[in-house]
Amino acid sequence: MALRTPLNRLSKSSLSIPSTTTYTTSTKRSSSLRLWHQPPSTRSMATVVPPVMQSSTSRSGPTAIVFMNMGGPSTLPEVGPFLSRLFADADLIPLGRLQSYLGPLISRRRTPKIEIQYAAIGGGSPIRKWSEYQSSEMCKVLDQQCPESAPHKPYLAFRYADPLTEEMYHRLLADGFGKQGRAVAFTQYPQYSCSTTGSSLNELWKWRTRLEGPYSSSPSGIRWSVIDRWPTHPGLISAFAQNIQTQLDTYPEETRKDVILLFSAHSLPMSVVNRGDTYPAEVAATVHAVLQRLGFQNPYRLCWQSQVGPSAWLGAQTSDTVMNYVRKGHKDMILIPIAFTSDHIETLYELDQEVIHEAQKEGGTGVKRAESLNGSRVFIEALADVAREHLRSGESCSRQMGMRCQGCKSERCLEQKRFFMNTGREVEEVVR
Repeated sequence: MALRTPLNRLSKSSLSIPSTTTYTTSTKRSSSLRLWHQPPSTRSMATVVPPVMQSSTSRSGPTAIVFMNMGGPSTLPEVGPFLSRLFADADLIPLGRLQSYLGPLISRRRTPKIEIQYAAIGGGSPIRKWSEYQSSEMCKVLDQQCPESAPHKPYLAFRYADPLTEEMYHRLLADGFGKQGRAVAFTQYPQYSCSTTGSSLNELWKWRTRLEGPYSSSPSGIRWSVIDRWPTHPGLISAFAQNIQTQLDTYPEETRKDVILLFSAHSLPMSVVNRGDTYPAEVAATVHAVLQRLGFQNPYRLCWQSQVGPSAWLGAQTSDTVMNYVRKGHKDMILIPIAFTSDHIETLYELDQEVIHEAQKEGGTGVKRAESLNGSRVFIEALADVAREHLRSGESCSRQMGMRCQGCKSERCLEQKRFFMNTGREVEEVVR
């Protein structure tokens, strides 16, 4: 299956949007829905260049902007290694003391099935393509808006697929950032979870320690800071709201207000939720902000997808929710991937080819999906604004990052937080 919206056919949520438009919080329908915008302003992995001193380009540049995400296999042969890394990660899928045995076993058994799913969406995940595009376009905006930290160079650090965090770190060092160069770890999970952003930061900290040594013995290496969450940023909310309104406008005006908005996010094991992970609350905050931007005109529910294995996961499940509403006579629904910043297998296959297809077979003829953020110009501007605010704040990370989950017992998590917060703060007082 091809991508839902190729780059050369992006709609008003993307490249064709004039950069001068603004966003209002009017509660009227699409006629009053405009784009959020901040003041105006390649390939993702920076090419190997001679070391660049911080004073040779601008006051504090160059600046590396590292997009952290789960990643996905770009080709079918990459599916097996991707699943192997994924099921080996106890932060994402905790399997207890048998992780090293069960992880490889599960990944081998699931590989043939998952290969079929990736084949059905075109032979691989588009997440690298979209991440490269988003990060490159964001850096162009930053170069215009933040000349003091320019040039801004985009990098990708995927957790389970190429380019892996290790590869990214080697490239940073080859590009000269090891001599007190500045790098920003920018999570592409807007809502924080120990299973996603936390896992990526653990991996980043691991490779920092391996390649540059412990911080106490090598404080002159890359100067890291972290954008660890941004669930209610106005630009993110506007990008979601615009795509939802675009889909709402495809329904007849007389029934539009009755369309159910189903926000769908990747689920978490209840063992992670009960430990105190902030993800469910932050996803809910995003949902509320989007509904507020749309004027609370439609009924809605938040549901959760992509559960794996027999253990308890956060619900209600997206597939069950849709089918239950269809059987109760609700035919018009919009699925909204609220925790994803681009298309990948969870949207293109799980939602489009499984959930929506099954709903339509049962009579849910009006079940549709809102477009993913992908190449939305509103979203690109939002990314740039998040990064710009962070760069000018001088902060190493958010205040929330220093607070561990109530039931956290991970020493690795503790040490990772201490490292990333160890820039101008008394870390012993805030990391608990």
